[in-house]
Amino acid sequence: MKIRLMLIGSMVLLALSATAQEKKKGIAAEGGDPDDRASARVLYWDQDANTAAGQFAIDYGRPVWKPVYEDRAQFDKMTDGKVWRMGSNFWTTLVTDVPLEISGKRVAPGIYYLGLKRSADGANWSLAFIDPVAVRKARIDAFDIRKVAVRFDAPMTEAKSETKADKLTITLSYPKEDIKNVTLRVAWGTLVLTAPVKVSL
Repeated sequence: MKIRLMLIGSMVLLALSATAQEKKKGIAAEGGDPDDRASARVLYWDQDANTAAGQFAIDYGRPVWKPVYEDRAQFDKMTDGKVWRMGSNFWTTLVTDVPLEISGKRVAPGIYYLGLKRSADGANWSLAFIDPVAVRKARIDAFDIRKVAVRFDAPMTEAKSETKADKLTITLSYPKEDIKNVTLRVAWGTLVLTAPVKVSL
């Protein structure tokens, strides 16, 4: 009787084990519900013709800053010599229908996936531009940004933060008297990065 019970128990364990292994195979899905995304956009309006003269926008997910990132050694370990996805969930995307110059780098009209690149010594940050066509062909998620090639990058300047941004916040600001000179600002926790953007209309 004991042997029979042991055999039945073994068979049940094997069946459960096989079921558990089956669950790990194949393709799984996640998401589908709205997530926390934001958009920073600058629109230029031709008041004489009463029509748009051009625009550009950055759409991005808003990851939450965690207290562990305030440990400088930990933060450096996460970012030094790496490209960070600069957002959460779907790719951070720049769409522009006007030529831009970001920190002196020319950006032609089009669609770009963005990341943040940090030098190995941690001294320099730059905005990383990635070809979305290549990403789509390879079906790469932003989580695996390290698997994609950076086409080019534009330097960003690190600034001191007076306040802490609890979630990633990207803004595009400009003086009213000089609307073609825009400042791109990325704030996340205690990290603040900026880059000048010159717009051609």
